[in-house]
Amino acid sequence: MQASADSTKMDCLWSNWKCQAIDLLYWRDIKQTGIMFGSLLLLLFSLTQFSVVSVVAYLALAGLSATISFRIYKSVLQAVQKTDEGHPFKAYLEMEMNLSQDQIQKYTDCLQLYVNSTVKELRRLFLVQDLVDSLKFAVLMWLLTYVGALFNGLTLLIMAVVSMFTLPVVYDKYQAQIDQYLGLVRTHINTVVAKIQAKIPGAKRKAE
Repeated sequence: MQASADSTKMDCLWSNWKCQAIDLLYWRDIKQTGIMFGSLLLLLFSLTQFSVVSVVAYLALAGLSATISFRIYKSVLQAVQKTDEGHPFKAYLEMEMNLSQDQIQKYTDCLQLYVNSTVKELRRLFLVQDLVDSLKFAVLMWLLTYVGALFNGLTLLIMAVVSMFTLPVVYDKYQAQIDQYLGLVRTHINTVVAKIQAKIPGAKRKAE
């Protein structure tokens, strides 16, 4: 019963996190999304100028400066007003942050599932179980060599973050037009793939 209750709680928590992520990406709370978007961009641009160690150290110093200053301010205020409100961060210090064994097991199982699925897919592609899929993968890797030559990892990460916070809004606004063009592109790609399958011996998929 306890395991079932924990599982249900984790499902609710995961669903809540998913809803919050969707709200962030669709700018349903402009202030909250703006803070998150700006913070991520500031962090990534900082990493382009400084080392990871320096950025982590500066962030830690900034956080400590804020909390220490606030703690001293509240202590002085309590001394002047002769009140006893206690530690200003008491609610956060008493907040439960431990993961249960069932929660850890669930996260581990999910990670194991993703790893096994990825390994099986890579094995299928590299050992050419399906020639067309392996050729598609080869073309993708070839294109990525050009992308890697033009951009470094941090630049790609910045572009990914910008895309995460802009593309969902654009798609939501122009969904009909985008779906129409994507349908045309998909149809054209399927036609080309069908022609390749017809010309290459052994490339045609087996009927399922």
